[in-house]
Amino acid sequence: MRSLAVDVIKQAFSQTPGEKLHKKLYVAICSCILEGSLRPAARMPPTRDLANELVLSRNTVLRVYEQLQAEGYISTRTSSGTFVTESVLDNLNTQVAKSAQVALPEDNASLSSRCLELLENASASPAQWGDFIPGVPDVNSFPHRTFKKIYDRVARRPSPEHLTYDAASGLEILKSALSDYLRTARGVKCSTDQILITEGIHQALDLVTRTLCNPGDHAWIEEPGYWGIKNILRMNAVNITALDVDDQGLVPQPSPDKKPKLIFVTPSHQYPLGSVMSLPRRQLLLSQAREFQSWIVEDDYDSEFRFSGQPIPSLQGLEENSPVIYIGTFSKTLYPALRLGYVVLPEPLAAPLKKVHNELYRSGHQMIQAALAEFIREGYYAAHIRKMRQLYNKRRTLLVELIKAHLGEKYLGWFNSNAGLHLIIQLPAHTDDIGIAKQANADGILVRPLSRYYFNHQKLSGLLVGFASINDSDMVPSFMRLAAIIKQHSSPSL
Repeated sequence: MRSLAVDVIKQAFSQTPGEKLHKKLYVAICSCILEGSLRPAARMPPTRDLANELVLSRNTVLRVYEQLQAEGYISTRTSSGTFVTESVLDNLNTQVAKSAQVALPEDNASLSSRCLELLENASASPAQWGDFIPGVPDVNSFPHRTFKKIYDRVARRPSPEHLTYDAASGLEILKSALSDYLRTARGVKCSTDQILITEGIHQALDLVTRTLCNPGDHAWIEEPGYWGIKNILRMNAVNITALDVDDQGLVPQPSPDKKPKLIFVTPSHQYPLGSVMSLPRRQLLLSQAREFQSWIVEDDYDSEFRFSGQPIPSLQGLEENSPVIYIGTFSKTLYPALRLGYVVLPEPLAAPLKKVHNELYRSGHQMIQAALAEFIREGYYAAHIRKMRQLYNKRRTLLVELIKAHLGEKYLGWFNSNAGLHLIIQLPAHTDDIGIAKQANADGILVRPLSRYYFNHQKLSGLLVGFASINDSDMVPSFMRLAAIIKQHSSPSL
């Protein structure tokens, strides 16, 4: 009569991956013992019987039994047979207990103070797709078929440089296409030698901060401003001075106690408030940068999506040899998962920063870069932006109408310029925008609280509401749910 142990081992053996039969059988029997399928003191099947059932040689089974016996899993009794060791689980539990007594660092004890501060102030959203998420384009409208045709054409006969490490901080063909596009569309003055391809904005900001700042240096940022800049500066031990933003953009300090090494601005569409930096303010900032021997880092955020008036040229292009590091990304114009951005460097910085970039990051994506270069060269990129500008303008108009109709015009502040991929719902003073955002997020509405974008002290309470990635048919019911949550948290007297 076949024992139950044979059936248990046979089933475990069939479910255990691996090609080496003796190892596969060893793992199967160990699993049965540790999981309790073979209890302590249970009789093991005779080696001949087990070999016949599993269609193995008896020597293979003998070899496994010998190993299990040597390790204390099983034991043999003369004239009685082989059994699972009665104390096998006790022995294992003792070993686990001893290992648990070894002194380990306390929670977070091995993390740096800079890391702990970043974790305390982490702002990145765990969800990156949902109703009203700010800063995410309509990825469903990307011309996937067109881009795939171009990519397939590039991949059919890739050059060796497309398949090895990137040693030039980006393919020359992409930098050339970008140089032409930025010159025409944004008024950027540069040669291809000044362009460096990155894996998005964060890598660009980190590279610039690492290479140009020493620990203890000072940097200016906008208040409120992008949380990613704050975290990168913190991780590089750079002191932060957060300067107010008004309807003309960043308000510079005339005579700062500590001169900034870097000045971070979003002049074309301030993030998150949306104001556009005026020409006099731009000229003042350029003058101060030269006086302080500072570098301005221009994040040309959402510059492609302006829905009225003339496009605002870049700060970088206002002067020849300007002290401006210009950064941009394809995340908003194409899709975030592309993970491609770019930096236009002043000539004195181009060679050293490219070398540092190659040493630290070892970028790749050359095949995607080659396809993107053709996508730009053949006019598809500019055409896609024109198409999306019309679509986003329509969605923005609908969102404005919904806010006015169901909340009131006072919920639209001065900072909502006619550009970008989000609007701000301005809430009454002292309204808990974090509480509203949490409740909305739990309902799949991924608005973000404005208060999280302040570094020193919160001046405005509000919600960032993205309109780019939500269809018209979904916008109305989602907004009605959001409006109900806002009213629930607002004072009846307001």
